[in-house]
Amino acid sequence: MLPTILDLTSLRAAYEAGKSPLDIVEVVIARRTASTDPAIFITPTPDDMLRAEALALMQRAPAPNSLPLWGIPFAVKDNIDVAGLPTTAACPAFSYQPEKDSTVVARLRAAGAIVIGKTNLDQFATGLNGTRSPYGAPRSVFDKNYVSGGSSSGSAVAVASGLASFALGTDTAGSGRVPAAFNNLVGIKPTPGLVPNVGVVPACRSVDVVTVFAPTVGDGVAIRKVMEGYDAADPFSRKAVASSLPASGLRIGVLDGAEREFFGNRHVEALYDAAIERARSLGATIVPFDYAPFRQAAELLYNGPWVAERLAAVKDFLATNGADFEPTVRTIIESAKAYDAVAAFEGRYKLEALRQETLKEWEKVDILMLPTSPTTYTVEEMMADPIVKNGHFGRYTNFANLLGCAAIAVPAGFDANDHLPSGVTLIGPAFTDDALAPFADAMHRTSNAGMGKDRLAAISEASRVPPADDGSVAIVVVGAHLTGMPLNHELTGPGGKRIKTCRTAADYRLFVLPDTVPPKPGLVREPGFDGNGLEVEVWKVTAEAFGRFVQNIPAPLGIGKVTLDDGSQVSGFLCEAHAIEGAHEITELGGWRAYLADASIPK
Repeated sequence: MLPTILDLTSLRAAYEAGKSPLDIVEVVIARRTASTDPAIFITPTPDDMLRAEALALMQRAPAPNSLPLWGIPFAVKDNIDVAGLPTTAACPAFSYQPEKDSTVVARLRAAGAIVIGKTNLDQFATGLNGTRSPYGAPRSVFDKNYVSGGSSSGSAVAVASGLASFALGTDTAGSGRVPAAFNNLVGIKPTPGLVPNVGVVPACRSVDVVTVFAPTVGDGVAIRKVMEGYDAADPFSRKAVASSLPASGLRIGVLDGAEREFFGNRHVEALYDAAIERARSLGATIVPFDYAPFRQAAELLYNGPWVAERLAAVKDFLATNGADFEPTVRTIIESAKAYDAVAAFEGRYKLEALRQETLKEWEKVDILMLPTSPTTYTVEEMMADPIVKNGHFGRYTNFANLLGCAAIAVPAGFDANDHLPSGVTLIGPAFTDDALAPFADAMHRTSNAGMGKDRLAAISEASRVPPADDGSVAIVVVGAHLTGMPLNHELTGPGGKRIKTCRTAADYRLFVLPDTVPPKPGLVREPGFDGNGLEVEVWKVTAEAFGRFVQNIPAPLGIGKVTLDDGSQVSGFLCEAHAIEGAHEITELGGWRAYLADASIPK
């Protein structure tokens, strides 16, 4: 008996127990037939075609689980090409038959995944709510009166209702994250350029991203890794260089003051505050930050010349088929005619100025944690005010692709009435995609929200995301290399990152070394000494930078293992014992920073 939600762990276990892809396809067909939401799919894969796909896979790779996604059923947003199925972008008159798979679908199929159909969307991926389609409006799996989120509406509902193990969406303004929040799913939004867009009908070509809806972070990351990789046929494809984040002591930026806007939805606000406390309990340092420059960048996507990119994508079709557009979509795209080339350059200048402002905030934090959407609405409410209310959904999502960020949206729990879900999104600098995943996974697991419509589902240990190993080396610093100190640039220059501030074990003593420039302390360990420990910082640098760093350390200092107050041992600065003879001891002050701040001590 398969569970409601078809996560990778459950399906792989079923295959190990003797089930075949043909068995799973029959389950999908039965569930698809029994579904009470007729707007999920635009073009379901015909039953016989599904069976043929399963049989072909079994002939190509007979051994169970012999491919990364062997027999895993997935759905595809209908602006992404799948050979054998039409691409409509939710506009019947636009429909065409692609000659081949998009790059991402080809990679997933090669890995053994099976396409179960093309899903509904806000027409031409223009919207965050899921109601702008002539094929109907998919609904929240928790209340059919509420929107599913968009534009990747059908993709999210297909996974959340147990029809597909995962689904592809696209994200320009938040379309791969908002539907995840409204349907209690994980939304993986890669760094722009990490996943190729070849074979994808563009919304805003320069910032579009193919995304993954999945039951768990581990599932979503595994699927993204199959899809990613440079493709020269995509002008915006990038050769990724992974960026790391602190393994502990993560500094998480959260909303503060006037920038906290939930449009009156106290339930979502309460779940956001609860998520902040859970992040703190997981060891994060919570840092209020100024969201204003991010918000102003977000406003450019729909209220600036970037809307002209939407016109660029469909201008020829609009010129001949204007009447075939959904009215709100047509209004938005035609508004692009108000912008000229001068406006485009002015918009770019404005974005770059705002980027500089956001860099000041990034200096304070490692990642951001924001509400995925500040509120939700019924279908009736959305239809009555489609542009303004849709804009509410994008308040905390629209900036991410414009600024080149990675993001993972995760469930945050259900409202006080145990009715509708909400979510938070963890956002990091470019190419922190893997580094974000362990903390995102921990946040999902501590939300007790389950997966999709099964809010009681347990998240398997097999899908747990382990801490990222970026190959860097940890080092403990105690004096002139501390943050803000004269030699800190020797760490930050080669890209070092502070992991945490902590204390040594109790048996360390600290001295002021005479005649050193700049002034330096000497840290020594004295077994049996019972102090309070000394304040230190743990940094991470590349192995190459660590080697250069060690070569330049002057005597009597050297590198040895420093025991911290949690019992762990990390390489760090230690001093030869002979050098502290006659030196001034400052152990009782608790650290080098306290010594420098004590005006009563001659320096």
